[in-house]
Amino acid sequence: MEYNQVIGGIRSLTIAYFKGVNMEKWVLKNKKADFAAMTEQYKISEVIARLLINRNQEKEEDIRAYLYPELDRLHNPLHMKDMVKACDILTDKIKHGKKIRIVGDYDVDGVASTYVLYTALLKCGAAADYEIPDRIKDGYGINMGIIESAHRDGIDTILTCDNGISAAEQVEKAKELGMTVIITDHHDVPFLEAGDKKEYLIPCGDAVVNPKQEDCDYPWKCLCGAAVAYKLVQILYDKFGIDKKETESLLEIVAIATVCDVMDLVNENRVIVKNGLKLLRKTKNLGLKALIEKNNINLTSLSAYHLGFIIGPCLNASGRLDTAKKGLRLLLSRSEEEAHRLAEELKQLNDIRKEMTVKGFEQAVKLVEAGNMKEDKVLVVYLNDCHESLAGIIAGRLKEKYNKPAIVLTDTEAAVKGSCRSIEKYNIYEELTKCRHLLLKYGGHPMAAGLSLEKAMVEQLRADLNSNAGLTEEDLIPKITIDILLPLGYLTEELVTELELLEPFGKGNTKPVFAEKNLRIRRASVMGRNSNVIKLLVVNDYGRVMDALYFGEVNTFLNTLADGYGQDEVDKMLQNRDNAVKLSVTYYPSINEYGGSRTVQIIIQNYLIIK
Repeated sequence: MEYNQVIGGIRSLTIAYFKGVNMEKWVLKNKKADFAAMTEQYKISEVIARLLINRNQEKEEDIRAYLYPELDRLHNPLHMKDMVKACDILTDKIKHGKKIRIVGDYDVDGVASTYVLYTALLKCGAAADYEIPDRIKDGYGINMGIIESAHRDGIDTILTCDNGISAAEQVEKAKELGMTVIITDHHDVPFLEAGDKKEYLIPCGDAVVNPKQEDCDYPWKCLCGAAVAYKLVQILYDKFGIDKKETESLLEIVAIATVCDVMDLVNENRVIVKNGLKLLRKTKNLGLKALIEKNNINLTSLSAYHLGFIIGPCLNASGRLDTAKKGLRLLLSRSEEEAHRLAEELKQLNDIRKEMTVKGFEQAVKLVEAGNMKEDKVLVVYLNDCHESLAGIIAGRLKEKYNKPAIVLTDTEAAVKGSCRSIEKYNIYEELTKCRHLLLKYGGHPMAAGLSLEKAMVEQLRADLNSNAGLTEEDLIPKITIDILLPLGYLTEELVTELELLEPFGKGNTKPVFAEKNLRIRRASVMGRNSNVIKLLVVNDYGRVMDALYFGEVNTFLNTLADGYGQDEVDKMLQNRDNAVKLSVTYYPSINEYGGSRTVQIIIQNYLIIK
């Protein structure tokens, strides 16, 4: 275990590398800029100035856009390929009373996209309804059964959202049956390798709206499906003379989808989520209000965390264990009674989902640890009796635990199906494309994908992905990037409040990571209903005393300290006696409110024992 000393303070920083308890590499950023000039020009602290530079916000225009993500910074939807064509078709269909069916998907983004388009089409006077595929029966996106059903129901136009870009055969079938097809999607466009070039496979829809098309001039490619749908609504509402405020009101739903589909919270996505959260704090949506209430969320402190880890999973639970239409019905609720009933059902489903996930994850870890795949660089875990809707969650947890791309597969009636979660150094979608001859179906993003294949192909897929992984041992070591080595003495309530300027936090705009070294532990206690929190009273080299909380694996934390200092010293720490335990930590500051008083505390994210 190594710990290279670094210079304290926020004015003199050097690069430092550490190896932590889990073979982590700690790296301290050291970007240069005229911080004094920034603090004067933008009226911010030096800490905020350094954090902006660390996030590559260096030009004045970028800095102001980051600090003040107002709605006028959204890009013009007219720049998106086929946007005008799609809106012209819809306008004509609406005016002539043609039946339009929205086809969404069963995850949060699919439900949110469907809600956005359904709400908008009804507002424009359309004869519209919706269909969301069943995760188990239908699988992802539009399928032949949905096409044939639409034809039988006399549907004139199919409008997809959050799916369709991979549905070339289904779209062709719909066209053969005389239906108009408009695709709105955000997933990667399928392609074939043609030498060193890619041949993109675009479905023959009447309009294909997806910013990831190679010939689409839209300047921001990383929108979620609901955001692409929102862009269409902006133009559609304009055509029908509907007030701009009506369009903007939909951003609360788009914000949830953006966070839950793990989009980078930069550029337009930052604008969407920042403003969507403002709307959510005073939402008039009966379903969302009921769901927020059932989960005891304080509206004044509502953040992207609540969207991604509480509200989103409840909406997702309906698509996983029941029908995604239940989540959509919640958002469309017209009475408080209906809203509260559905919110309670969704919360209960999510609680069941949590229990099932824990069991599935424990089983997956046993297979990795006991089998011969621990040395694999791409984990392919086959859980034959796992509920297929949980495969993606379990894959994500395996990825977090081992810092490796992970695929979890399970049996279904038709074939083996699975979900993939990846790391930054590994484009899972492209790697699956190289193995497409083994697969029945696949699709997704660089960081997440879904697939199906015959059971006989599972081991071959694992072998091929690992033989061609191209990942080095360095790629698989988690890297903890520290923004600032910030002694506790710099922490004030004013700074904690100022850090809110950088929210919302999430993928692409993570919480700042601060570090402090050589913290001595004055006392420690294990807390929480499940003994899953440890509270420390720490003091740094300059005598600043502060509370610190750690929400990780408490037993691992205590065992690590015992390995480094001996059980006697850990016992002393827990008995509030003088002890030899010292830690260096990464942290984020927060405010603790108790008994009418407010004090600054730190939330420990990573730790390193000092020997």
